Amino acid sequence: MRTHYSAWNVFAASRSGHADWAPAWREAEPKSRYDVVIVGGGGHGLATAYYLAKNHGVRNIAILEAGWIGGGNTGRNTTIVRSNYLYPESARLYDFSVRLYEELSKELNFNIMFSQRGIVTLAHSRHDLDSQARWANAMQCNGIDAELLDARQVQALEPRLNFGPDARYPILGGFIQRRAGPARHDAVAWGYARAASALGVDIIQNCEVTGFTRKGESISGVKIRRRGIDGEIGCDKAALAVAGHSSALAGLAGFELPITSYALQAMVSEPVKPVLNAVTLSPALGAYWSQSDKGEVVIGGALDHFASYGQRGSFAITQQVVAATTEMFPSLGRLRLLRQWAGIVDIVQDSSPIIGASPIPGLYLNCGWGTGGFKAIPVGGWTLAHVLATGKNHELAEPFQLQRFLTGRLIDEAGAAGIAH
Repeated sequence: MRTHYSAWNVFAASRSGHADWAPAWREAEPKSRYDVVIVGGGGHGLATAYYLAKNHGVRNIAILEAGWIGGGNTGRNTTIVRSNYLYPESARLYDFSVRLYEELSKELNFNIMFSQRGIVTLAHSRHDLDSQARWANAMQCNGIDAELLDARQVQALEPRLNFGPDARYPILGGFIQRRAGPARHDAVAWGYARAASALGVDIIQNCEVTGFTRKGESISGVKIRRRGIDGEIGCDKAALAVAGHSSALAGLAGFELPITSYALQAMVSEPVKPVLNAVTLSPALGAYWSQSDKGEVVIGGALDHFASYGQRGSFAITQQVVAATTEMFPSLGRLRLLRQWAGIVDIVQDSSPIIGASPIPGLYLNCGWGTGGFKAIPVGGWTLAHVLATGKNHELAEPFQLQRFLTGRLIDEAGAAGIAH
């Protein structure tokens, strides 16, 4: 196998005056056959490859990425890690991910900059207070940290919120998960890529999957297009970890998924000194806020409610989010917006993921995370690696099989999935 270093890595290193720095991972030429081919070089695909190699000893793995590593949703979100979900199945899944995140910098020997500053969910009405009491109690019953806050406690934590007598959305209280917080999106991708590469995983960028080959009913390989040349890679098993493009790839394999792809946008302000102490979410306004380590105020909003593969979002949602920001944090209204983007999220009817076998033998799925993909990168990789290696679902993933859409055993997390991702 011939390898060469990522052109982007070399360019970035030389521009910064570090031309002698070794790239974080090697970029491989594809071999003719692998034990496992993972389609998608974002966080979930990289984590799957890493845990497959580390936990199960499977090393003959290829990651095929149509663009560049971490260039999809992993790099197009607001990087919030949390496990404040309602149902026990979701609580176990997402809290396992938080626990993995808490040790991930040490695990990968790569600082992912996970800052557990907490996430506060605001209540603007008596109904909100009642709902959040139920939500926090459910979390505590599931063994997850949650604290109810009154208005005075919320104000002490986030004094820049609008507590004025003429506030359009009065803040009556809220609740907090203190173990939640943002991480660094590219550090997560690069950390997993470096660790997987060190274990022998082939990372192949700019390699589009155009179809699948079969032996009988089972997957026997993937068709690719790379550098304008069509080819084929054989494999024993293949896995899809492509978020909003899951339906498109499933279509190439000959089946449908109950997924609709939407744009979910976010934006950042110019950098300022620390002004926000926690991640703050207002479900009533459909917006949330945090502050990056560079000082940018990171602002997220709701889905664009029309199916789309556009990575830009709509002006209507931008306007809604900006209006919510100036209402909830009047002092932030003076800041300039620097940039705006959108990720393509894969939404299913119950706002819960699909982790496991597809209808095609030998083809496995990691999809349906919707607005929660980033927070679930470690657990998504851990559980998909388990089923790829053993042929059996991990106990955490057992409730999240595709079959639930036939049986009706849905896990409706639309409320807790919310918009903060």
